[in-house]
Amino acid sequence: MNGVLIDTNIVLDVFEDDPNWGDWSESMLNRYADTHTLCINPIIYTEISIGFQRIEELERAIVQCGFELLQIPKEALFLAGKVFIQYRKRKRHKIAPLPDFYIGAHAAVTGLLLMTRDTSRIKTYFPSVQLIFPE
Repeated sequence: MNGVLIDTNIVLDVFEDDPNWGDWSESMLNRYADTHTLCINPIIYTEISIGFQRIEELERAIVQCGFELLQIPKEALFLAGKVFIQYRKRKRHKIAPLPDFYIGAHAAVTGLLLMTRDTSRIKTYFPSVQLIFPE
């Protein structure tokens, strides 16, 4: 699949019209929508659902953006768990949430590009993932 997994922060930039990142995120979505399938997964769906009162509103927004909801392959779920254990062994203080690792593993296993503003953990734990991010 010629697709781009769209991280939660990018979706929220657009949905919330973020003054710092909204324009960049919207322009990147528009640019890649011409040549790629824009994808989210159940983790991203869950994270963006917080901003909606009703599921119908969320569904309408997803359709308007042209996002395709992909299931996370079992191989990615397994990889996310293994990488999260590595991460926890290295970090003694602030712990990143497990959902970040599901998203990175999903992109790694499926070969999807990942559009995100949160690149440090992806670059460290999923170096094969090709990123689209602000330079």
